[in-house]
Amino acid sequence: MKKLIILALIAIIFTNCKRTETPVVEGSETTEVEDTYSKDNYTKKEVMIEMRDGIKLHTTIYSPKDTSKVYPILLKRTPYSCRPYGEDKFSKKVGPNRYLMEEGNIMVYQDVRGRWNSEGVYDNMRAFIPNKTGDQTDEASDTYDTIEWLINNVDNNNGNVGTYGISYPGFYATYSVLSGHPALKASSPQACIGDFYFDDFIHNGAFLLSYWRATSVFGYMKDTPTKEAWYEFPDIGTEDQYQFFLDAGPLSNLDTYYDEDNVFYEQIKAHPNYDEFWQSRGIIQHLKDIKPATLIVGGLFDAEDLYGPFNTYSSIEENSDNFNSVVFGPWSHGDWARTKERQVIGNIHFGDNLSDYFQKDIETPFFNHFLKGDASENVNLPEAHMFDTGKKEWSSFDTWPPENTTKESYFMQPYERLTQQANRRIATSDFVSDPKKPVPYTEDIKVVFTPRKFMTDDQRFAARRPDVLVFETEILETDITLAGDILAKLNVSTTGTAADWIVKVIDVYPSDMETPDDNEDVQDHLKLSNYHLMVRSETMRGRFRNSMSNPEPFVPNQKTAVNIELQDVFHTFKKGHKIQVQVQSTFFPYIDANPQTYVDNIFQAKEEDFKTQTHKVYNDSSIEFTILK
Repeated sequence: MKKLIILALIAIIFTNCKRTETPVVEGSETTEVEDTYSKDNYTKKEVMIEMRDGIKLHTTIYSPKDTSKVYPILLKRTPYSCRPYGEDKFSKKVGPNRYLMEEGNIMVYQDVRGRWNSEGVYDNMRAFIPNKTGDQTDEASDTYDTIEWLINNVDNNNGNVGTYGISYPGFYATYSVLSGHPALKASSPQACIGDFYFDDFIHNGAFLLSYWRATSVFGYMKDTPTKEAWYEFPDIGTEDQYQFFLDAGPLSNLDTYYDEDNVFYEQIKAHPNYDEFWQSRGIIQHLKDIKPATLIVGGLFDAEDLYGPFNTYSSIEENSDNFNSVVFGPWSHGDWARTKERQVIGNIHFGDNLSDYFQKDIETPFFNHFLKGDASENVNLPEAHMFDTGKKEWSSFDTWPPENTTKESYFMQPYERLTQQANRRIATSDFVSDPKKPVPYTEDIKVVFTPRKFMTDDQRFAARRPDVLVFETEILETDITLAGDILAKLNVSTTGTAADWIVKVIDVYPSDMETPDDNEDVQDHLKLSNYHLMVRSETMRGRFRNSMSNPEPFVPNQKTAVNIELQDVFHTFKKGHKIQVQVQSTFFPYIDANPQTYVDNIFQAKEEDFKTQTHKVYNDSSIEFTILK
């Protein structure tokens, strides 16, 4: 590796990203704090639990000091460490939330195989083995062996186990329901990774360049158990992330910052297509005949993991007969596990005590019912509990998407019009895309792994660029509520042989909307008047328009269909607002710049491959909304 990160940059990264030694999304349980509730009311024990192949996994057990009762076990398996290590050192908070901590549960944390203080070899998104034989292991068998040991060796447990986790630990929570252990009664995968090719590092074939530094967290292997970080981050030497990656040029130039010991980055570079390497690591396709109750949780403004929780819920719902519920709030990555009163993302305030409400009235009753109560009785939780990010209020539904919806298409017409009728005369909206002057995904100048606030950012800066197409309705005369998926059906052409396509759905606030004088949420240079709130966005690397496994170039100047599935939304465009759609071909450096010249592997593209091209969007292009009636 070249230069290593300085302490100041590490502090910035720790503040902004889950991919750190102390991931923010895990809450405060990783902080060493003396004289806390957990220390006063829990005993702590650290053990090494042996798996069926002889590998031992570090496990931390917090048990209530009150031994007059029996308690269920709540287990979180994590690649981010069980710190603080040492039986005399206590986390400030244990368990999913303070309510479950204060009422008493046995809280268990485990370093997964090959990570931190556990033995074994780490395998990123380890593939599930459906029919294991002998001493074959995967994360399901490790979960089974762990639960078996816990219920037989931890005093005062009632024989019921629940699993949970956010982000990567959410993936392990999903994985746990495949373990088949009869003691596992409930699981809550939250912001759960479903497939690394569509969550976190890659979106529809486009590499999330802002995660490039995060590959070191998962890419560097270790030989023995350790309580200290063994990986380090490259020093980019600037606070201007956009300029750093722009100056770096082709992705191949970034190789100087890593060597081949970064196994994960080498894997990403070697597998640009959705091949067997990625397909085998997906968990969604295995979620059939699930027995434990599941509570799937996500944030409607989560830049990392929207694909995972939506598809985890829908796959279980379609292929299982268990209790399966889904909750999505106006949260960025992991916000629901935090204790901040005001729920603000970027410049937009969505309400107060929303996370506390989830923890107290949804998460805690879910685990209590299935782990402490009579699971055969009906649980008083909705099938789908969703937050309308336009009206800023909760709604419950018997199904998700709701049954009373219809599909309606809006067409992208010349003169920046978005209408429900297409002009029969063929026309195009054109723009010039220069990969050396890419459209930024945000106006902010900062270094982040997890670009949280941009999910609600004001998009006026993009709308006013010549390389961003804008299509907009007239001022709405009635409310329109989107409740479900969005499908952009683009018909495009390009003078080149490769292109990315980014579609954004935007809520344009009224021009007369005032920004209160005492409003501390809106950035100083902005006003809510005419605010362009990004409701949803998605990227499609054009080469994968017909198949994620078999890429193909564009034929220059040939009209071509490109469909882009945008993840579900629940948002009301209020009367007096406008619906806007933006189409562009760069979103930098959230995703890497496409050279716009077809090469087999973009990670091997050369400087001369990057060409300015003219793109056209035809006026029979449309966007299909799922509208609540």
